[in-house]
Amino acid sequence: MSRWTLVYEGRDPDGQGVRETLCTLGNGYFATRGAPPEARDDGVHYPGTYVAGCYDRAVSEVDGHRVENEDLVNAPNWLPLTFRVGDGDWFERPDPALPQRTELDMRRGVLTRTFHVVDDGRRTRVAQRRLVSMDAPHLAALETTLVPEGWSGTAVVRSALDGRVANRGVARYRDLNGRHLHPLDTGSDGPGLDWLRCRTLSSGVEVALASRTLVSQGPRPAARESPAGDGWAATDLILDLRSGEQTTVEKTVALYTSRDRAVGDILDAARDALERAGGFDELLRRHTTAWHHLWRSCALEAGDEEEQRVLNLHLFHLLQTLSPHTADLDAGVPARGLHGEAYRGHVFWDELFVLPFLNLHFPETARALLRYRWRRLPQARAIARAAGLRGALFPWQSGSDGSEESQSTHLNPRSGRWIPDHSHLQRHVGLAVAYNVWQHHQATGDTAFLTGFGAELLLEVARAFADMAVYDKALDRYVIRGVMGPDEYHDGYPGREDPGLDDNAYTNLMAVWVMLRALDTLRALPGPSRRDLEESLGLDADEVERFETLTRKMRVPFHEGVISQFAGYGDLEELDWRDCRGVRRLDRFLEAGGDSCNRYKASKQADVLMLFFLLPAEEIADMLRRLGYTYDPGLIPRTVDYYLARTSHGSTLSSVVHSWVLARTNREESWDFFRRALSTDVDDVQGGTTAEGIHLGAMAGTVDLLTRCYTGLTTRGGALHLSPLLPAELDHLSYGLRYHDHWEVGVDVRRDHVRVTLPPSAGPPVRVRVKERHALVAPGSSCVLPLW
Repeated sequence: MSRWTLVYEGRDPDGQGVRETLCTLGNGYFATRGAPPEARDDGVHYPGTYVAGCYDRAVSEVDGHRVENEDLVNAPNWLPLTFRVGDGDWFERPDPALPQRTELDMRRGVLTRTFHVVDDGRRTRVAQRRLVSMDAPHLAALETTLVPEGWSGTAVVRSALDGRVANRGVARYRDLNGRHLHPLDTGSDGPGLDWLRCRTLSSGVEVALASRTLVSQGPRPAARESPAGDGWAATDLILDLRSGEQTTVEKTVALYTSRDRAVGDILDAARDALERAGGFDELLRRHTTAWHHLWRSCALEAGDEEEQRVLNLHLFHLLQTLSPHTADLDAGVPARGLHGEAYRGHVFWDELFVLPFLNLHFPETARALLRYRWRRLPQARAIARAAGLRGALFPWQSGSDGSEESQSTHLNPRSGRWIPDHSHLQRHVGLAVAYNVWQHHQATGDTAFLTGFGAELLLEVARAFADMAVYDKALDRYVIRGVMGPDEYHDGYPGREDPGLDDNAYTNLMAVWVMLRALDTLRALPGPSRRDLEESLGLDADEVERFETLTRKMRVPFHEGVISQFAGYGDLEELDWRDCRGVRRLDRFLEAGGDSCNRYKASKQADVLMLFFLLPAEEIADMLRRLGYTYDPGLIPRTVDYYLARTSHGSTLSSVVHSWVLARTNREESWDFFRRALSTDVDDVQGGTTAEGIHLGAMAGTVDLLTRCYTGLTTRGGALHLSPLLPAELDHLSYGLRYHDHWEVGVDVRRDHVRVTLPPSAGPPVRVRVKERHALVAPGSSCVLPLW
C-alpha cells in the first residue's frame, strides 16, 4: 500500500463491516458504503447509502417499552449489479480460492475491485471501478469489466435499483423498527433506463433515483426489463462474451430528494442529470479534478508512510462527509459520518473537533454547519423556555429539526435491564456551539458572519447559561446545578433521587468563557447592528451586567490541589481498576453487577481536561484569577495527571484530548495517544464499532493535533501565531491553510525554524508571530523565523 491507497486482499467475513465502512465513497451530499454491488444485507455485508440531513422517525415496542427514534435514512440502494452465465445461477460472491483485491484510491476517490467467478467450470475475471462524484454531487457510477477465461458464450448482466431497504446496520438496533421507506413507483424510460421513487414514512421526504446501464466496450447487447416489484426496478443486458475479450458495462445513477434546492419534480431532475452525464471516463476525469482541488487545499505532510496513509484516510473521510457541497445543504456534523447507522446519524458536539479543520481550509462549509444550528434556534429557545430560561439550550442529540433526540431510557445489553438515560442534561453542547462561533470569527475575520447570525447564536447560548446560574449565599458564588459533563459516566449523586451534577467544572468555566466572548461580541458589533440585535432579543443592560458579574463570581470546585470534575467529586470512592481496566463501557459493566459509576472517581473520557484542550493555559489562568481563585503553574499538570489515572478512554475522542493536553509536558505520552487516535478506525480499536460508521471527531482530531497542537497554531488578534514543539517522531510538518483573504498559505515547521509562504494575491500582508519573533508577510513572499 502507498500513502494514497488502502488495499484489502482475499476475503475476511469477520472484518468485512470495517472494510465496507472504510471503503465508503461520498461527496458531502450522499455517501455509499463499500459493499459489493452483488451483496445483500446478510450478516456479513451491509449496503448502505445515506443522504446528508435526510431523517425519518419510527416507533417501536420493545419489552413493553415504547421507543421512538429519528434515524438518518438508509436510502434506496443504487449499487445492485450481478450476472450469470447462460442459465446458471446469479453471481453472489467471488470464488474464495482465487485472488481477489479491493483498493481504495484516496487521491482520486475511486474504489476498485478485481476478482474471479467460477460457474460450472467457466472462469470469468471481473474488474470494477466505482465513484460517487465529487464534481456533480447527485451522480455516482459503477463500471464492470468481464473477461471470460477459456470460454465463450452468453451472459446476462442484471442492473437494479432497490428501494426495499431498511435501517439494519447496527446489531443492537435490529429489534427496533428500522423501516423508513415507502415505495411509490418504478419504471423504465427505455433499454437500460430505470427509475425509482420512494417516500420516507414519517418525514415525507421523497427520494428519486434514475439509472442508465449500457455497454461501453464490446458487442452491442440486447436489453430487457427484469421482473419488477414494489421498490425494485431492473434491466437485464444479454451479452455475447468472447474468451479473452473485455466487455465493459457502465451504470450511472442520479439521486435527488425533495429537500434539494432549485429543482421541480425530483424524478425529472434525476432524469435530466443522467441525460447530461457523460460516460464513466468523463465522469471520472471531472471527479478526479475535483479531488485534486480538494487535496491541494488541505495537503498535510507528516510522519512515516504508514502514518501518512492513515492521515490521508482521515482527511479523505472528512472531505466525503463535509465537502464544499455541504455548504449548500441544511445538514449538521453526524458523529459517525455518512458511513453507517450508529448513533442514528445524529449530531452531537463533534463539530467541536471538526470545525477547526474546516475553518482553516473550507470556511464556507464551517459557516454552513453553524447555520444548521442557527436554523434550529427556535427549537433551542423552546427547550430553554421549558426549563424556565431565556436564551437557547441546544439538544445533546439533534437531527432534522433540532428537537432533543436523546433517549429517556436505554437497554443495557450486559444486564438486559432498561435504565434511565439522562444524557440530555449535557447542556454543554450549547457551549460548544458558541465556542465554534467565536473560533470561526477569529479564523476568518468575517464580521459579516458575526453580524448576520453568529452573534445571535453566541448571545442566546450565553443568556441561557446566565439564567441557569443561581446565587448560593453560603458560597457567595453562582452555581449551575443538574447538568452532566462530557464524561458521561456520571449523571447524578449516589443516594440522590434527582439526576444531574452540580458545578461541573468544564460547564462552569466554559460558561464564563462564553460570557466573556458575549461581551466581546457586543463590543465588536457595529452600533446599529448591536442596537437591532439587542432589541430583537430583548437583551437589556441588566442581562449584560449579569454576564459581567458571572465572569467574576462563578464557582469552580477544587479538591486535593486539582480542579474537581464537579462538586463532591473528591468524596467519591476510588475504583479498583484491576477488575475493569480495558473495559470501555464501564457504566454497563458496573450496572450489570448492580453497581454504578456514580460511586467512583472513574471517567469515560476527558471532562475537566477538555478545558485544556480548548483553551490556552494563560487564558484559563486569567479566568481563574478573574474569578478570585489562586492559580499556580502546577495546577494544570497536576490536574492532567490526576484524571489520566482515572479515565477508561471509553470514547474515541478521549485519546485526541489527552494527546493534546500532554503535548507540552510529556511529548512521548502525547505521541502515544496520537497513535491510538490514529488507529481508531483502521484497527477498529473498540471492537466492532467501525463497521457501524467512522468516528468523525477522532479523525478530525488527529489532523488537528498535527496542524494546530504540535505547531502551536492559533488565530487571534488578527495574526497567525505559531509556537511549535514537535514530538521526537516528527522531523517536520508541512501543510496549507486559508487565512482571511489568503488561499493556500503554506506552513512548514522544522526543528529549528518556521517558514510561512503567501501565494500571490491582492490581499493585505499577514502578521506572523513565532514565539517572541514576528514578521509581516506580503502576498507572493515568505518569511523564515528561527525557533531558538
